[in-house]
Amino acid sequence: MGIDPGTNVMGYGILRVNGNKASMIAMGCIDMRKMSDPYLKLGHIFKRVTGIIEEYLPDELAIEAPFFGKNIQSMLKLGRAQGVAIAAAIQRDIPIHEYAPLKIKMALTGNGSASKEQVADMLKRMLKLSDDELPKYLDATDALAAAYCHFLQMGTPVTSAPHYGSWKDFATKNKLI
Repeated sequence: MGIDPGTNVMGYGILRVNGNKASMIAMGCIDMRKMSDPYLKLGHIFKRVTGIIEEYLPDELAIEAPFFGKNIQSMLKLGRAQGVAIAAAIQRDIPIHEYAPLKIKMALTGNGSASKEQVADMLKRMLKLSDDELPKYLDATDALAAAYCHFLQMGTPVTSAPHYGSWKDFATKNKLI
């Protein structure tokens, strides 16, 4: 299971790993944009993450680490959301693995400064997802990317997805330039 923490929209993604292959089971978002009380948001995160854990019974949790931005208040809020999601996993004795956003992007795209759209496109290709399976909010694909990054860290998977040496190589092979 992967989580992209957020206080307004939190993404989640579930992978099934069979041997050295991964496939998407589910992904989505926990939408809290209409909630104004920050403590009620944290309670909602805990309930929803616990519910997702109960529904899908993941073996492990990969969560994106908060990154340091210019706004320390935003980082503190994000850290609280991450902590509550981690607490839900701890309650169920699920091992937790934390990955920096740069590490996740690098693992999937080979570029630590890749955009959310580039990460989503690589997931689409690697997991053979249709356009209909891609969510409205890219927080869900970011969460799935955290789970896929963890999958990649667990060993060298066999994938039919093409390998790209760089973004230029990707663009050239996909006739983007």
